[in-house]
Amino acid sequence: MKKIDPNIFTERLMKHYSAEKCHLDWDAKRPWTLLFAVILSAQCTDKRVNMVTPKLFQEFPDLESYVARPLKEIEHVIHSTGFFRSKAKALKGSAEKILLDFKGEIPSSMENLIQLPGVARKTANVILWNIFHKNEGFVVDTHVGRIAQRTGLSQEKTPKKIEKDLMRQLSQEHWGELSHMLVQFGRDTCKAPTPKCSECFFGDVCPRNGVDHSK
Repeated sequence: MKKIDPNIFTERLMKHYSAEKCHLDWDAKRPWTLLFAVILSAQCTDKRVNMVTPKLFQEFPDLESYVARPLKEIEHVIHSTGFFRSKAKALKGSAEKILLDFKGEIPSSMENLIQLPGVARKTANVILWNIFHKNEGFVVDTHVGRIAQRTGLSQEKTPKKIEKDLMRQLSQEHWGELSHMLVQFGRDTCKAPTPKCSECFFGDVCPRNGVDHSK
C-alpha cells in the first residue's frame, strides 16, 4: 500500500491548521472540566457536548457536588449526550476517586488516569496533552483513524494499532497538536464517506487508499 510522506503530512497540516486547539470547551481553572467533557464526548459530537457542559458545570461547579448529589440529577443534565446513565456513573465515580485518591487533582500520568471510571487511553491522551502538555500517545478518533488509513500511514483497523503506527512515523513533539488538526481536517475535507479530494492540500501526494468516490 502506498503512503504519504510523514514529513510532508506533518508540515502541511501544521501550515493549514496552526491555530487548532481542543474542540471541547473547558475551564483551565478547573481542569477536571476537560476530563468530564471528554467522557461525555464518547459516541457524541463535540458540538452537542459543548451545548450541555455550560449548564452541567454551573449546576455542578466542583468535584464535591458530583459526589454529594444523586445520579439522577446528573443524568437529567447530560441526557442529550447519549448513554447518559453510564456517563453519569463515570462522572460521579471519577469525581470521587480524584478526591479520595489524588487529593482533588487530575492525575498527570497515563497509569493513574486510566484508573478513573470512564477513562481509557484515548481520553487519557487528550488530558495529558491539553492539561499537562505531555505527548505520551496519539489520540485516535474516527477522523484520525480514517485519515491514517486513506493516507497509508496505517493499514490497521483498531485505534490502538493505528495509534502505534502514527507514533512510530510522526514526531513525538507534535502528537498532541496534530491530533486536533486531524479532527478538523476530517470535518473540513477528508470526510466520510465522500472526501473533498479536489479541495485537499494533500491532493498531489495522497494515495487515497480506499477512496472510491470523492468530490
